[in-house]
Order: sequence, then structure tokens, then C-alpha cells
Amino acid sequence: MLEYVKAFREKVGNMPIVVCAASVIVENSAGEILLQLRNDNNCWAYPGGAVDVDEEVEQTAARELYDETGLKANALEFFGVFSGTDMHHIYPNGHEISNVDIVFVCRDFEGAATPDYAESDELRFFSRQELPQNISPPCIRALERFLEKP
Repeated sequence: MLEYVKAFREKVGNMPIVVCAASVIVENSAGEILLQLRNDNNCWAYPGGAVDVDEEVEQTAARELYDETGLKANALEFFGVFSGTDMHHIYPNGHEISNVDIVFVCRDFEGAATPDYAESDELRFFSRQELPQNISPPCIRALERFLEKP
């Protein structure tokens, strides 16, 4: 968790806060989607996290992708902004957020996918037809929209 968000949490506790995030849907050459098994809610999610103060969202997306998977994005394509009631989330520790997620797609990347183990226990590429059922709630709408496109 970013120091900025930690400072907020110290002041407001579990009260809902608006968090701007940047995330990445990684698709390999076989059309498979990379997901990480989060260790806080035991759900699958794409890599992403909070934007730091004065950080550009593209930098956040690339940083989070690298930190959480070990993959370096060579190119990021803007996909969409997701916000609203279905992006409201309560983490298992009680922290409540209203998430504004700026999602990118990455098809050009390098490195070996390795989980960071601080946030996830496993990384795996899934075919579009065999995505797991337990998708982390804030990722559902973006993944559904992504799957609508060939």
C-alpha cells in the first residue's frame, strides 16, 4: 500500500475513500489473459494498484505490472475507466474504497511471470473460455468488457 493511502487510513480508519488506480490486462500471443491469485481475498485479478501523488497513470500501470508479476510492459494500450457502485469494495481487513480504475491492455511485454507473494500466491495465463469463477469483484466489469472484443 502506498504511503499516501496509508496516511489516509491512519486518519479515517475503514471509512470509504476514493482511490484512483491503474491496472493492466495482459494478453499473450495465444490470446490468454494473465491473472494473479490474490492472497487477501483468494480471488483472481489482473495486476494493478493505487496511483501515487503526481504519478502518471501509465507509470503506475507499468510499475504495478512489474512489481506484481515481474513483467516489463513494452507498450500499454488505454482500455477504459471503470468506476461506480460495482467498483465499491471492502477488503478483508475492513478497508473500504470507491475505486476509479484506469485499465490498460498490454500485449507487448518481456520477462518471466513470477508472483510477488506479498499480494498474490500464483500467476497463471487463462484462455478466454476458461477464466476462473472467483474473479475479484473490482475486476469483473473490465474483464467482461474485454471479453466482448474479439
